[in-house]
Amino acid sequence: MESSEDRLAGDAGDRPGDAGDRPGDAGDRLAAAVRSMGRAALLDRMGITLLEGSPERAVGTMPVEGNTQPLGLLHGGASCVLAETLGSVAATLHAMEASGGYAVGLEISATHHRSVTSGLVTGVATAIHRGRTVATYEIVITDESGRRVCTARLTCVLRVP
Repeated sequence: MESSEDRLAGDAGDRPGDAGDRPGDAGDRLAAAVRSMGRAALLDRMGITLLEGSPERAVGTMPVEGNTQPLGLLHGGASCVLAETLGSVAATLHAMEASGGYAVGLEISATHHRSVTSGLVTGVATAIHRGRTVATYEIVITDESGRRVCTARLTCVLRVP
């Protein structure tokens, strides 16, 4: 099974001119943020792939298969895991940039708009507020047709080591 670090930032650095070609770039910061969050075992279990990460925005995907509730629908908790992962990555990148710190989740809320039974869902976390001690992100999760599946909001506390 591929680990979360193997799936970081998609193929960043595999093509000439990619951001992955420069030391200290967004791909390096994204990998560092995920490493700072620990082993990322839950990302591995859920099949989450991080495609993009910055203090302003993080993007990732998750398969529906293996993340369903008994009726075969994408589990609402799985959507929350994807949302918190993406928001936490972006918040950690913000904390690293601002103070060399890290972020921990304080509150998450989610509205589930429609069901999904197969394929991949994509989450995009966008900063609403990036402060000195807290950061808040809106995370929109869509299906493969671009239809909104879930809207979540995550607030993280920023800590200094």
